[in-house]
Amino acid sequence: MPAPLSIAVFFTIWWVVLFAVLPIGVRSATEAGVDAPAGCDPGAPAAHNLPRKALWTTLIALVVFAALDAYVYATS
Repeated sequence: MPAPLSIAVFFTIWWVVLFAVLPIGVRSATEAGVDAPAGCDPGAPAAHNLPRKALWTTLIALVVFAALDAYVYATS
């Protein structure tokens, strides 16, 4: 796969995996037993943990991309 195509495919895989990983482990302020700040939706996450989720997203996307890349090279 050419480098620009590889970058585009990895970015697309990363973005799809991000949306799959985002809801994992999310607890609302009500579920966590924490008072929501004034003006905040009660269903909003108490802690979003975005850096951790970005790391997990990257690791999962690397595995998926490696498998796809191996498949492309094996069939070409």
